[in-house]
Amino acid sequence: MADLSVRCGGLELANPVMPASGTFGDSMARAIDIDRLGAIVTKTITPDIRRGNPQPRVTEVVGAMLCSIGIPSKGPAHYLAEVVPLYASRRPPLVASISADTADGFAALAARLTVPGVAAIEANLSCPNLKQDGRAFAMSARATEAAVTRMRSATSLPIWAKLTPNVGDIASIARAAQAGGADALVVANALLGMAIDTATFKPKLGNVMGGVTGPAVKPVILRMVYQCARAVTLPIVGCGGISDVDDAAEYMLAGATAVQVGTANFVQPTAMIRIIDALPGYLRSRGLERAADLTGAVRISDAPDPQWQFAG
Repeated sequence: MADLSVRCGGLELANPVMPASGTFGDSMARAIDIDRLGAIVTKTITPDIRRGNPQPRVTEVVGAMLCSIGIPSKGPAHYLAEVVPLYASRRPPLVASISADTADGFAALAARLTVPGVAAIEANLSCPNLKQDGRAFAMSARATEAAVTRMRSATSLPIWAKLTPNVGDIASIARAAQAGGADALVVANALLGMAIDTATFKPKLGNVMGGVTGPAVKPVILRMVYQCARAVTLPIVGCGGISDVDDAAEYMLAGATAVQVGTANFVQPTAMIRIIDALPGYLRSRGLERAADLTGAVRISDAPDPQWQFAG
């Protein structure tokens, strides 16, 4: 029987499959057995109560979804009183996703959520940094390291740093997160994009721009996972366009230890369970006994592939 367990960012997971933040809620228990997930990653919360961005917030584009939700949040008091107890009896570890607009804000929120029932902190570093002209923390190596360092001093829980793909050199950001004391990387959040209604000449999102997620982004994020895996020694959680077991396997072959499923949960709520169910058969067909054996197993050779050699 295949061993699906993996160790990721200070946690022992029964399998490498979990939801991406913002794509999972307790209502999914009506569609799937959430105790079968590797981990439960909840919707990002902020230190303050937020209403989110103006409507419309979601639109469909070719091969992807474009959304600008704006991280609506009920704040940490609600999270501690309602969300943590809700998952206390569940088998998968609870990963709390947080966001703030200063490094001190990240640290204070991480400290507040360091309670029994929370297994790890996922730091959404894609949010604007008020001290760097609104640029996302994860667009700057210095800001990334500073935020993670402050969190590291404020919590004993594992810290998973969620990076943005909207950078030119993601490997440098990965190294900064590792230097700050992160226990794992989540690669990555959404690509920045926009869409315009050619009938009305208006942007299709109320906030004009938003995040592109879904199958269309997978080749870009997969490349970033591969680059980060070569740059750091931290475990990586791959996130971007994962819909089936082959997508999950690709990310793990590129260097990911685990994966997060996002947009596919809206299309098919059973997507994560389907991937978990398909993993043992996939491993057997490749002669592997453990899911962990996939991590970083991509075969890279400097020699040209003979099948691509042209005669004459």
